[in-house]
Amino acid sequence: MNAYDFDKTIYDGDSTIDFYKFCVKRNPLLLRYLFRQGAGFALYLLGVYDKTAFKERFYSFLQGMNDPQRVLQDFWDLHIHRIKPWYIGQMGEDDVIISASPEFLVREAMQRLGSATVIASAVDISSGRYTGVNCYGLEKVRRFLERYPDAVIDSFYSDSNSDAPIGKIARECFLVKGDKICSVNWQ
Repeated sequence: MNAYDFDKTIYDGDSTIDFYKFCVKRNPLLLRYLFRQGAGFALYLLGVYDKTAFKERFYSFLQGMNDPQRVLQDFWDLHIHRIKPWYIGQMGEDDVIISASPEFLVREAMQRLGSATVIASAVDISSGRYTGVNCYGLEKVRRFLERYPDAVIDSFYSDSNSDAPIGKIARECFLVKGDKICSVNWQ
């Protein structure tokens, strides 16, 4: 089985930021959450909030959306082309996409491609609330092993050294920068 990070790895960009901009463009009143989001970021930088609490503050804008499922569909109608061609060419039925982005966001893209299991941050699309912790760093390893205790990752792909913990349980690792893929040793 192969495993992949999502943003900047198989998706060209940051899907969360792109989704946020898409939502605000459709509904500028969502900017009313900007102070709350900024305060959450400041508290994160000061060490008062952990990454999960900060991101939950960021996702508070979801509370102001009408029909978020429809908005999600519309977003992917316009953004699915940003899945990188190299991934489309090699995707397999047993791929695992593991991401810190919201599960609802990543799952919709992967369902459209007809591939992959998704392990991502459990964020409620209507409230922005987490039902767990942000799927980042060691949490990716914990969540992967919880779901696949006996599985072996043949190849793992990521754009970031922050994924070294999960890279360490893979047979081989690849660092993705744009469309350039290089072998990396995170052991």
